[in-house]
Amino acid sequence: MSKVAILTDSNSGITQAQSKEMGVTVIPMPFFIDGEQYFEDINLTQEEFYKKLQEDADISTSQPSVGELQEYFDKLLKDYDEIVFIPMSSGLSGTCQTATMLADEYDRKVHVVNNQRISVTQRQSVIDALNLAKKGYSALEIKEILEREKMESSIYITLDTLKYLKKGGRITPAAAAIGTVLRLNPVLQIQGEKLDAYAKARGKASAKKIMLKAMADDMEKRFADSFKKGRVHMEAAYAGNREEAEEWAEIVKEEYQQLDFHMDPLSLSVACHIGYGALAIACSVYLPEDK
Repeated sequence: MSKVAILTDSNSGITQAQSKEMGVTVIPMPFFIDGEQYFEDINLTQEEFYKKLQEDADISTSQPSVGELQEYFDKLLKDYDEIVFIPMSSGLSGTCQTATMLADEYDRKVHVVNNQRISVTQRQSVIDALNLAKKGYSALEIKEILEREKMESSIYITLDTLKYLKKGGRITPAAAAIGTVLRLNPVLQIQGEKLDAYAKARGKASAKKIMLKAMADDMEKRFADSFKKGRVHMEAAYAGNREEAEEWAEIVKEEYQQLDFHMDPLSLSVACHIGYGALAIACSVYLPEDK
């Protein structure tokens, strides 16, 4: 039986400390802050990131270089026969495409999963991959299963500010100004590749209700069969606002008492574009192989 390594990036929300406990490897995502390079969870903590963000520092996301990816692949292949690499969604970063091209040089020993997930849903894919590897599935089989099931997840996010959507060019300055005056809290969604608009709410309380309704609709329609069997992982995420997030988590857990639950800080690569104070609700359906 082939020995399979599971590799992901810090967009999964898995910290370096957690990775050692889980038996996976996590590549820290690079950031440039006022021209200086930082690596998430290495020399850039969540707290430091949000402090820089609130100070209006010039922050931009980046991706691991080809050389860095190569170092991780080469190191893991000294102890493992194959690698399954689960990067963040290809619609949100170029890491997946770069890694896929590099994998061609490794004679089918490196398999890059393009299952278009991020944060808590990406984390669940890593756990699923670990479980499949323990059951004896090959790296290629794991990649095929994760990509086949990629749309069996859902994320809804609400924001505190429109500043960063405007900064990133996702909305016009005029729309941001009107939204701020009207106290609009947008609700965004990730259903596959990208971060897209879902709804507009007047105030955060209304936005939370919209997200809960959106998830209830998913359970009634998209994931009805799995939900009835209790085969859905319920998840939540947040951007720096831990206290508010814990209150949000209690609401979500109360709504879905029959499901397992996990909450993490949002990936900093997402937080960079949406700012401090965001809340999210998400879910990932159990794999058919997970019995």
